[in-house]
Amino acid sequence: MIFQSRSTYTAVARKKFAARIRQLRIQAQLTQEMFAEKAQVDRSYVSLIESGRANLSFDVIVRIANALKVNLPELFTF
Repeated sequence: MIFQSRSTYTAVARKKFAARIRQLRIQAQLTQEMFAEKAQVDRSYVSLIESGRANLSFDVIVRIANALKVNLPELFTF
């Protein structure tokens, strides 16, 4: 097993989560603007989320799941 530092593991997980959000948004046929409105966040924040540069609160994660009409665990299936 190759050892990864905690910061490296976090960065990899954040990128995978970001890609999963984008994938689900596209599957739901939502533009970033439409998704932002449904998730009650700014469109520029959606860009940060999908690029893996946002540190999301649990409340935002729940709103994202609701906007995408998925269960929370589905966001973390990557």
